Amino acid sequence: MEYQAKELFAKHDVPVLPGNVAETVEDARSIAEQIGGPVVVKAQVKTGGRGKAGGVKLAETPDQAAEKAEAILGMDIKGHTVERVLVTEASDIAAEYYVSFLLDRTNRTYLAMASVEGGVEIEQLAVESPEKLAQVPVDALGGLDEAKAREIAAAARFPDDVRNQVVSILQQLWTVFIAEDTSLVEVNPLAQTSDGRVVALDGKVTLDDNAAFRHDDHATFDDSTAGDPLEAAAKAKDLNYVKLDGEVGIIGNGAGLVMSTLDVVAYAGEEFTANGHTVRPANFLDIGGGASAEVMANGLEIILSDPDVRSVFVNVFGGITSCDAVANGIVQAFALLDSRGETVTRPLVVRLDGNSAEEGRRILDEAALAGVERVDTMDGAARRAAELAAAK
Repeated sequence: MEYQAKELFAKHDVPVLPGNVAETVEDARSIAEQIGGPVVVKAQVKTGGRGKAGGVKLAETPDQAAEKAEAILGMDIKGHTVERVLVTEASDIAAEYYVSFLLDRTNRTYLAMASVEGGVEIEQLAVESPEKLAQVPVDALGGLDEAKAREIAAAARFPDDVRNQVVSILQQLWTVFIAEDTSLVEVNPLAQTSDGRVVALDGKVTLDDNAAFRHDDHATFDDSTAGDPLEAAAKAKDLNYVKLDGEVGIIGNGAGLVMSTLDVVAYAGEEFTANGHTVRPANFLDIGGGASAEVMANGLEIILSDPDVRSVFVNVFGGITSCDAVANGIVQAFALLDSRGETVTRPLVVRLDGNSAEEGRRILDEAALAGVERVDTMDGAARRAAELAAAK
């Protein structure tokens, strides 16, 4: 969230305005009193468009700060409920800029982006006026020194009176980018105040979870209220799960196979309708290349906890993961859920192929689980899962 991004900025000497986060109206009043002047009360949610939604308000006094906080707390912004607000010093803005560093996967490098037209949707600017957005590759080994920072500032045409400050801030943001193992560091706007200072008025940081083992302190940034509860439950079970908006739950082994399964289900779903739209995948769930029966059971439990799921497609090509382990996992999951009084009532379509496929099929046939169907081809299984989701 913004306040967390600013904590990382301050840690690496990026200039930010004083402020603090509040979860109650009284906290907001107290923070405003400490700041001792006009403040801005800003909703803290992981989405853009807060200002347009009424989630950013100016307050001249502590009482007004409390009033604005009361209006913002509990607000829904693009499906995100506001649980806290940032109360920060207000500033008289003379100009707004944009700067960011990100991982450019397409070109296998890092990319710096900068513009003297900040405070707007940068995606819109990139489309409508691409010449106003400087994009400068940064070599991963060479990194960003003062000379590279000046190249970026010159490419973006920063005015002479702020260029030295921007160069310094670019170097500090690069330190954040590398030291904190991020894939994105963005400031929009980077503002020049009426007294000539350049400060980060907003901040967005995306941390690379693959480097979490190097950063014990990053665990404090986790927010259970901001994410999907099913995704949080899946993460606790070490499952690679992403919630989507459809009706067909999907389990596969290997990210490539799961992504292909999403495509096949989406294509098959065009033939069927549920909830007023064509049938779509409900999730991404990769149980991995060496999944055990326990992992399979955990995955099925997570998917069946999603009330939007009308059918489940288990698509496994046995390699390291043997199909008999997958079949045992399905049987165990049914028994586990049944023992909790959560009898599985939604249909499962299972396609097993590869290592120990015949044994896996035998296990499922002998178990004779209610609602479980075997289909031998991927396309046929996807179509059947979509059909069952539409008929539910």
